[in-house]
Amino acid sequence: MEFPILIDLNLGDGVKNFIMYLTTSHADIFKIIKKSVLQFLLHLQGGMLAIPWFVYILVVFLLGWKLKSLKSGIFYAIMIFFIGNLGYWEDTILTLAIVLASVIISLIFGIPLGILCAYKERAERIVRPILDAMQTMPSFVYLIPAIMFFGLGNVPAVFATTIYSLPPVIRLTTLAIKSVSDDMIEAANSFGANFWQKLFKVELPQAVPTIMAGVNQTTMMAMAMVVVSSMIGAKGLGYNVLVAINRADISMGFEAGISIVFLAIVIDRLTQAVANKYNYS
Repeated sequence: MEFPILIDLNLGDGVKNFIMYLTTSHADIFKIIKKSVLQFLLHLQGGMLAIPWFVYILVVFLLGWKLKSLKSGIFYAIMIFFIGNLGYWEDTILTLAIVLASVIISLIFGIPLGILCAYKERAERIVRPILDAMQTMPSFVYLIPAIMFFGLGNVPAVFATTIYSLPPVIRLTTLAIKSVSDDMIEAANSFGANFWQKLFKVELPQAVPTIMAGVNQTTMMAMAMVVVSSMIGAKGLGYNVLVAINRADISMGFEAGISIVFLAIVIDRLTQAVANKYNYS
């Protein structure tokens, strides 16, 4: 027995018409955004590719040693060396550039929006269901408007990755600001601190550990979009996985996949270590 459709809402058609309206009526704005993001990404990729491979391994080793332990530093350095030894070094850098660009854009928009939601309850009520939808929507769905707005390539990949990875930093920034002790706020008020002084000298320093946890989650969600973004032309490790799927090449798929795993482990452990360092300081 079929379910009776009493009211045809045409939600999909409504969203489609809205996206078509944006792409036709505001095409110049999207061209400016695409050009700006592309230039930023190209400069980021060029700068990262110009750095010798052994510098990355050395930096990872030193960060792992200082933030965690000597054993961790050696372990993380071996992981990065292993990725390069498989022949995926340039693809790894391209993947890192897309992830880094997406995380930077997410932080630029996410932290101020999280602060706004912490102060304005009405803003939080509006933003919360949008964040719920962004976190539960299948990641493949983000590729459709990304293609319509920006075509194929790395720019729509950055757009889709940013949308997918934005919610954690907003939520945790809001939580961090709200969790600041009332005694700290009262002490700042008693010294005559204004709004900006309280925000930058009291609330944000106290909120840094939780915000850093949000940065960690945002980064890991950006990493999770690596393979998905390759479907719209993004280069990097995800593209190799996609090629391996199309060719049914188990060897290539495993090597590219394990490279993504190792890269994700290193990024996750180091960002967690930075968050823990702020938490204990």
